[in-house]
Amino acid sequence: MNKSKLLISAVAIALTGAVATPSFAEGGKWERRHPRRDQVNDRLANQDRRIHKEVKEGELSKAQAAALHKEDHQIRQEERGMAAQDGGHITKQEQKTLNQQENSVSKQIGK
Repeated sequence: MNKSKLLISAVAIALTGAVATPSFAEGGKWERRHPRRDQVNDRLANQDRRIHKEVKEGELSKAQAAALHKEDHQIRQEERGMAAQDGGHITKQEQKTLNQQENSVSKQIGK
């Protein structure tokens, strides 16, 4: 009888952990999906598609595309660093700064 109670308790604890884990994961996703971060990262993804399209159409060389991807990667790293300092969020001013950097890259795509 003791063994069955112990087994039931162990199963209950294991199930509680399994149920609690997704909520932590969702919290992490929510932080990444913060509206200002989402806007910045959506722009980066769009620019990535534009760069690939321009290479495919012959408007950009692979070397030019690599340089633009590198700039976008640096912007994404900066965005992640800013968010890490502010609990998963970025401020309006940080968003503005990142968008200005993205504007610079955007102007180089499809010249």
